[in-house]
Amino acid sequence: MAHCVESMAFTGATPWHGLGKQLTENQPIEVWAQEAGMDWEIKETPVRFMSDGNHEKSALLTYPERKVLFRSDTQEPLSVVSQRYQVVQPREILEFYRDLTEMSGFQLHTAGVLKGGRKVWALAKTGQSTLLRGNDLVEGYVLLATACDGTLATTAQFTSVRVVCHNTLSIALDKGQGVVRVPHSTQFNPQAVKDELGISVTSWDAFMYRMKHLSERKVSHKEAEDFFLTLFSTQSQGNATPLATQPMKKALALYEGHGRGAELNTAKGTALGLLNSITEFIDHERRAHSQDHRLDSAWFGQGATLKQKALNQSLALLA
Repeated sequence: MAHCVESMAFTGATPWHGLGKQLTENQPIEVWAQEAGMDWEIKETPVRFMSDGNHEKSALLTYPERKVLFRSDTQEPLSVVSQRYQVVQPREILEFYRDLTEMSGFQLHTAGVLKGGRKVWALAKTGQSTLLRGNDLVEGYVLLATACDGTLATTAQFTSVRVVCHNTLSIALDKGQGVVRVPHSTQFNPQAVKDELGISVTSWDAFMYRMKHLSERKVSHKEAEDFFLTLFSTQSQGNATPLATQPMKKALALYEGHGRGAELNTAKGTALGLLNSITEFIDHERRAHSQDHRLDSAWFGQGATLKQKALNQSLALLA
């Protein structure tokens, strides 16, 4: 089976997905580029095609509105894009963190290549953390990722990690605070992204303020059932139909005491416990072809979407 994660590096404990090469902390960007498999470039060339070979005037022609992106090291094609498409190089993703790690106390935590080079990312610790009651520690990170296959704009966002279970949750609150997206139709400007994200540094405090209140919001059995029924439902001809189901049952079991940290005061019988059960389900328990496919979904795909829906639903309980 083809792997979604082609290469990656990490520091500290082995990540929840169990993938990658371990590095010691405070390695230079150059080492990260090599060990994370990001020391190559995205090249581009015009789309060319051969006209009908049976025609007397057959020739190699160029389609001027499109170009092919390919890897400099393997020559493998990555995608076909418009001429307006602005490439963001794997090395640029790492270079984004150079001044943050050298002057602002950030530490690169993971970086790597997904889907044969179509998607690359790097994740760094910000140094921010909050200890909720019962020693439930949550740490702050910044994730920068891009894709050249049309699945993702270049995206910088604050991300939280619940240490007891390594569950990840993107911090996207009111008015998009905590996330900056740069479409590939425009030039990626790292400093502009940092400036815009810097305006949202208070997002961490706002996020943890709400997490604290979620940890204090007691939830009845009926409210918990309604939460999962709403979350695991599809719209069919105007009617919400629960996906009754193994996923819903598994998430409910995690909430009811089988999840990591489910017995902590912050999680047991609380709205935060509901949210934690979903992040754990997505990161650790949801069916996936492999752990690397699980990572891709949890950060960028359907898993990330379900986490955001769960965050919105749990925050609605505070209203």
